[in-house]
Amino acid sequence: MTMTETMRNPGDRQRTLRLLESLFGGGSNSVGVRLWDGTPWPDDSPRRATIVLKHPGALRAMFLPATELNLAEAYLYDDFDIEGEIEAVFDLADHLMQRSLGKADQVRLARDLLRLQRGPERMQTQRGRARLKGGRHSLARDRQAVTYHYDVSNDFYALWLDRRMVYSRAYFASPEQDLDAAQERKLDYICRKLRLRPGQRLLDVGCGWGGLVIHAAQQYGVDATGITLSQPQADLANERIRAAGLADRCRVRVQDYREMDAWGSFDALVSVGMFEHVGAALLPDYFALAHRLLRPGGVFLNHGIANTFKESPRRGPSFSDTYVFPDGELVPISVSLRAAEEAGFEVRDVESLREHYAMTLRHWVRRLEANHERALQFVDEPTYRVWRLFMSGSADGFSKGRLNVYQALLVKPDGAGRSGLPLTRADWYR
Repeated sequence: MTMTETMRNPGDRQRTLRLLESLFGGGSNSVGVRLWDGTPWPDDSPRRATIVLKHPGALRAMFLPATELNLAEAYLYDDFDIEGEIEAVFDLADHLMQRSLGKADQVRLARDLLRLQRGPERMQTQRGRARLKGGRHSLARDRQAVTYHYDVSNDFYALWLDRRMVYSRAYFASPEQDLDAAQERKLDYICRKLRLRPGQRLLDVGCGWGGLVIHAAQQYGVDATGITLSQPQADLANERIRAAGLADRCRVRVQDYREMDAWGSFDALVSVGMFEHVGAALLPDYFALAHRLLRPGGVFLNHGIANTFKESPRRGPSFSDTYVFPDGELVPISVSLRAAEEAGFEVRDVESLREHYAMTLRHWVRRLEANHERALQFVDEPTYRVWRLFMSGSADGFSKGRLNVYQALLVKPDGAGRSGLPLTRADWYR
């Protein structure tokens, strides 16, 4: 059947309209739908976002089976597209999750979905699902997981990150502040929390493209070492370090944090956005190693995303675990703080910066969308859509409180119990 013949088939259109009413009726007023033949649902009023069904079998592809991963893949492989503000569609997703259908309604919906024709064969993608080998959180498997996410293309990330390529939450002075300024403000805030001084040794665990170690070496005079599991990240970071004339006191190495015992001791440790890759079972080992690496009186700033106890686990494989952060694990902040204390750390400060992450992600999404055509020079369309979807969904999660991000400042007191810290935090806010 040709597309022209398909578009003339009123049965598919009417069945799709009935299904839309059953699925989305009473949902978000900020999202509309447009069928493959241009028919709008529920009407043609302007909305924040429009779901564009690309063929008569789009709803079948989206909801059979009715899983998060299947729905995401229908978007990645162009059974449907999203025009406008993609974050708005997550209100509609919440509506679907909260609906409770009886058995009879479930059977009826499944029957109507099966009556829709199958969609066209899906395109091949250079990315595909993550397929990791080896024991979960073994050194070899963790390297696979990290490179799956980060070794996409330095040029791709450079299109939508700030000029330092800082791939973690920014710190905004106001909603109007631009991303470059907010990321520089974040880097400096971390250095002030660590109270860095010239000549100290700093270790950045999971340093990305080196933005923090470069800033710390330039502005605070420390000897800074960063580690990452991504060779392309390390190569670009070291190129930037040499260009800045910092090679004598700053470097980035490809190294697993579990292989750091022979590197001596450090005055300060920092981990920004790497903690989510550790795994709940390995948190005691992670904090114990950090404790061994620190000199007495040293401080460790652990910055990571957390979920909440009230967030129920999803059934089946998630979109994030399959296409974004394979083997990534989020734990509530209380779980990580307990593991830190059991390793011998004293918790001195915990700060939630949730709203800042939602703002950061929205900056990234806008910049990614503005560079759509340029992005396709480095990645294919499904890969572009992975990042558009995951960052928008994360912004929604931070905005609604399903996700949080914390900076925990931990200290290793000396043998007499002295922390070496000042009595107030006034120097953080100068």
